[in-house]
Amino acid sequence: MARTPGPTAWQAATVVKITDETSRAKTFRLRLEKPETHLAGQHYVIRLTAPDGYTASRSYSIASPPDGTPELDFTVERLDDGEVSAFLHEVVQPGDELEVRGPIGGWFVWEGQTPALLVGGGSGLVPLMAMLRLARRTGRSDLVRLIVSVRSPGELLYAAELPSAETSIVYTRKNPPGVARPPGRLTAADLHHVPEGTTAYVCGSTGFANHATDLLIDLGIPASDIRVERFGPTGN
Repeated sequence: MARTPGPTAWQAATVVKITDETSRAKTFRLRLEKPETHLAGQHYVIRLTAPDGYTASRSYSIASPPDGTPELDFTVERLDDGEVSAFLHEVVQPGDELEVRGPIGGWFVWEGQTPALLVGGGSGLVPLMAMLRLARRTGRSDLVRLIVSVRSPGELLYAAELPSAETSIVYTRKNPPGVARPPGRLTAADLHHVPEGTTAYVCGSTGFANHATDLLIDLGIPASDIRVERFGPTGN
């Protein structure tokens, strides 16, 4: 197993591109001053400092796969009471500099060599997208299966990029035209058969993560083969 890249000191990162994903989520592409190698599933801390010295920071998962470039993508959902997310959405423009520290995390990572079931709810899709992109980039899409739970089509991140044989989308409140499955919470039937030796990666709100984990255990997946990351208030 490769050594997990660890966090570095704070460094400057320049915003080079901002992409609207949904009405409440944007992807920020940052170019690091001192590029660091990362693994799919890791995150960075982004820190803001006011003129009076007040600081606010928030951890954001990396959406882009390891590819040797100095640029990383972070998809940020705007939270009603989020200091950092509101500033990023309302103030930050391409050319601005931000302080970042990372990569961080050694448990919720996938190195692209073993079977993986990716189960994401809402903005919990972000680190799983790095894993899916890695699998596609290296020609190992056969190793992954991604199930995304989202309330409605308008809230689906990476909507144009997701559809493929290795992905399934579960809508919990409103379906797009042509989807036969009735809207509703993720079920065991949505997860289907999970091959032995698969590691499951579950990411989303606490409620979603607990529900998805219970489903996987009921399907016979050992708890030791389930890795969970909880963040964000998004319901799904």
